[in-house]
Amino acid sequence: MEAGPDVETEHLEAVLALPWIDAERVRARRWKVALDGTGGAASRLALRLLERLGCEVEPIHCEATGSFPRPPEPRPENLGDLSALVARSGAAAGFALDPDGDRLSLVAAGGAALSEERTLAVAVDFVLARRRGPVAVNLSTSRAVEDLAARYGVPFERSPVGEAHVAALMRRTGAVVGGEGNGGVMVAALHPMRDAAVGIAIVLQAMTDSGRSLAALDGAIPSYAMRKKALAAETPDGEKISRALRERFGEGRRDERDGIRVEWEKSWVQVRASNTEPVVRLLAEAPTIGEAEELLGTAERAILS
Repeated sequence: MEAGPDVETEHLEAVLALPWIDAERVRARRWKVALDGTGGAASRLALRLLERLGCEVEPIHCEATGSFPRPPEPRPENLGDLSALVARSGAAAGFALDPDGDRLSLVAAGGAALSEERTLAVAVDFVLARRRGPVAVNLSTSRAVEDLAARYGVPFERSPVGEAHVAALMRRTGAVVGGEGNGGVMVAALHPMRDAAVGIAIVLQAMTDSGRSLAALDGAIPSYAMRKKALAAETPDGEKISRALRERFGEGRRDERDGIRVEWEKSWVQVRASNTEPVVRLLAEAPTIGEAEELLGTAERAILS
């Protein structure tokens, strides 16, 4: 019986063959990094990629045991072990995966965990600096990405939440980069799917090319405060929620393709039923934490009243 294709190696080679990835230059920097694989199957590919890029790797939770040593979503509140490892080891960056390797979060030198929203922003800034083209993200993604598209003078569009929706929009618009603010980076030159491996390669290449730290790369990107909350709801009444928000936020621009999203010049709030859990998700983003919390609280009171 013939062996099947080595898809892991094929994927690794495809990432390294991207026109903006110069593995030799990255290897010359001999970056020290930390990797949190959350006990998932993607750990091996990430470790192989970092080895090919000449990194000294401090691994944690990289054994595929079938159980997760931390909550699987790579959000800052779940990355205490990785943050401590980055600080303790002196690593230049930390990479946190979800179990199947399509989402990536970042930890800067010193141990500061970045919001999962920043992964896509860093990647979009990197790609657009090398190839101009449309950008596609979902309706729940930080407007920092929208600001980057405006900075580079390229079209920007949003889709409903979900990788398949973003991929369809990327194909339709010819987007060169896109993704979701949960840490999902999608690069058309590789494939229109979320991929933590390409995110890792982009971050290391960006640090190598610019000579700047991850914190400095993040600091060069527009920044907003975002707050997220989930409310238990077995059968959310979508019409009631939409009516309440229309009444409370009547002056904003509304988008009702995925729940209801109300947007102003520099802020927005969205309420939508989850596709995967019996919850209603509330998201708000604004220039300051106080403004974001006020928007979120107003939306919550509106739908609970």
